[in-house]
Amino acid sequence: MARPIHLNLSAFYFFYFAYLGAFAPFFALYLTSVGMNAVEIGVLMALPQLTRILAPHLWGWLADHTGRRIGVVRISGAAGMVAFLGVFAGDSFAWLFVVLFAMMFFWSAALPLVEATTLSKLGDETARYGRIRVWGSVGFIAAVVAVGYLIDATNPHSVLWVIAGLMAGMLLLSFTLSESKPEPHESDDLPVWQIVRKPAVLAVIGASALMAAAHGPYYTFYTIHLVDHGYSKSAAGLLWALGVICEIGIFIWMSRLYRAFTLRSILIASTLLAALRFVVIGWSADSIVLLLAAQTLHAASFGSFHAAAIGVVHKLFRGRHQARGQAIYGSLAYGLGGTVGGLASGYAWGGLGPALTFTLAGVCGLLAAGVLWRWLEDV
Repeated sequence: MARPIHLNLSAFYFFYFAYLGAFAPFFALYLTSVGMNAVEIGVLMALPQLTRILAPHLWGWLADHTGRRIGVVRISGAAGMVAFLGVFAGDSFAWLFVVLFAMMFFWSAALPLVEATTLSKLGDETARYGRIRVWGSVGFIAAVVAVGYLIDATNPHSVLWVIAGLMAGMLLLSFTLSESKPEPHESDDLPVWQIVRKPAVLAVIGASALMAAAHGPYYTFYTIHLVDHGYSKSAAGLLWALGVICEIGIFIWMSRLYRAFTLRSILIASTLLAALRFVVIGWSADSIVLLLAAQTLHAASFGSFHAAAIGVVHKLFRGRHQARGQAIYGSLAYGLGGTVGGLASGYAWGGLGPALTFTLAGVCGLLAAGVLWRWLEDV
């Protein structure tokens, strides 16, 4: 793979995850500042996952049909940015629901199609994926630390301008990416849903959906949880950053993990460590030492799990099914699972409290381990 392509993909990941680093930890604080309750926050913060249930199928089909994955990213990204500008026009629940739904519907095309493009360009060298994807983690850290200090110095409304600027950067960078053509594969003539029905595919999708649900309370309420226990916004940003720094480490080491362990064993270990992490967050928020330890486990609950799951999906969906395979995986795993996790966390937070909500997240991690142990063969 040519060096400029490597750099352009890395830069796109940087801006995409910097946008997530501004949105996921801090948009809920903005919603709190305009008077939203826990259920409303849970609903609005679940919209990114909700739109990923159906929208990626449309974008994946369109990309495979036209053979222009990056072209679809550019068009949908432009529409998504225009939609997001609606946040400056009002802050009622109904208005923000419409604006965020539209924005997320269009931006849901970006990641699965860029992932498919990256893996196509890597070919059989999927172990190198982590070294490109790691720049997304760097972007997330940069945003989560900077925005935490920015909000401490100004107010939660400033996050809106940061998100808009990062979206503009993503859109511009999409024009530096080149199209990739998938290599022909013997499965090209099979209907894509025949591949989806394979036990290994269902196991990875099911476990990933449970893991996405487990992260629902974390992505929706972690910053609020910390602030309620007396931590500053900047301190919350630093804790978020610590988790992603550990994620970077695991991405850099992923090629060594691939050589030492099967993808199945990496996935199972990641789910068990995720369960431990969420229980600690729920019950030990007053202990900075335990919170720091829990954040290091982000390397497993997201880093190694995500990289290994993407690797499995790449092995199972080949040829002309790559883009749709990534889209189906993203929509069923992160779309459906993330939506359930986000919505459930909103209700559980108010009804059960933070400790039991994060405990339920830990249970999801244990269930994911069981699914993988029972139905995923060695990959």
